Amino acid sequence: MAERSFFQKLKRGLFMTHTEVIEKVKEAFTPELGVDQGVVDALEEGLLGADVGAELTGEIIGKLEGRIRDKKISDMDELARVVKEETRALIPQHVMQTIDTTKAKPFVILVVGVNGTGKTTTIAKLATRWKNEGKSVLLGAADTFRAAAIEQLQMWADRAGVPMVKHKTGSDPAAVAHDTVAAAKSRGVDVAIIDTAGRLHNKSHLMQELAKVHRVIDKELPGAPHETILVIDGTTGQNGVSQAKAFLEAAKVTGLVVTKLDGTAKGGVILSIMRHFNIPVKFVGVGEGADDLIPFDPNDFVDGLFDAD
Repeated sequence: MAERSFFQKLKRGLFMTHTEVIEKVKEAFTPELGVDQGVVDALEEGLLGADVGAELTGEIIGKLEGRIRDKKISDMDELARVVKEETRALIPQHVMQTIDTTKAKPFVILVVGVNGTGKTTTIAKLATRWKNEGKSVLLGAADTFRAAAIEQLQMWADRAGVPMVKHKTGSDPAAVAHDTVAAAKSRGVDVAIIDTAGRLHNKSHLMQELAKVHRVIDKELPGAPHETILVIDGTTGQNGVSQAKAFLEAAKVTGLVVTKLDGTAKGGVILSIMRHFNIPVKFVGVGEGADDLIPFDPNDFVDGLFDAD
């Protein structure tokens, strides 16, 4: 039942992206001609418009054209089935990978991403999710370069009813990370979630800072952080690929959260990122509510994107 609920939320969140792809195909399709080159061209245009990316779009279209030559595809349902099949074959089929917080105690999560991606609200939603599951959660405000970032995270911590470790603005982020992990250990906390700065204007500085945070956390709790999650704003489309590349160089990213899918027709970027970097998407954001951050399943995503109805 929960899985169906997740899928329905995902489909609603993908409405704009789905429309970008399917409506162009429907406009080009006529029953008399079946799936002809005009339909294929419309699908290619729709995939590019949904920010699936030129490389993956080209591969999908190439596979589709081969299938059309081998066996004529006569209707939209069959076209949708074939496109879904070929897309699944081209992207890494990571199983549904939610974050397993039972693997360590405290389970430490480092959250990275460009400012404005929804990083702080994602942290709040994750904290609320695990608190509602009966886990104790502690937040760490290691984005110390912006007073607003600390204040915003404090607001969300208060709203979620979870404690937070913070230092004054301008403090060493690694010191905040250390104190968060130390507090989580001493208090017997189940999950510690640490926010980080989201500046990309000086990549070398960012790399050094994140590397230092990793070292300090690992020294305080060997093996931690257990997850490093990159938050990407789905509305940025292919810019999300560039962000992913930059942060992969700077941090040992283990998974992605893609936010704001409900507000964009560029949700196909998830396929492009998975194809480029072979990193599992852990959650996707499809709304403002705490329960609108849902576990990601690549098969459901492909279904939601390409269903003909």
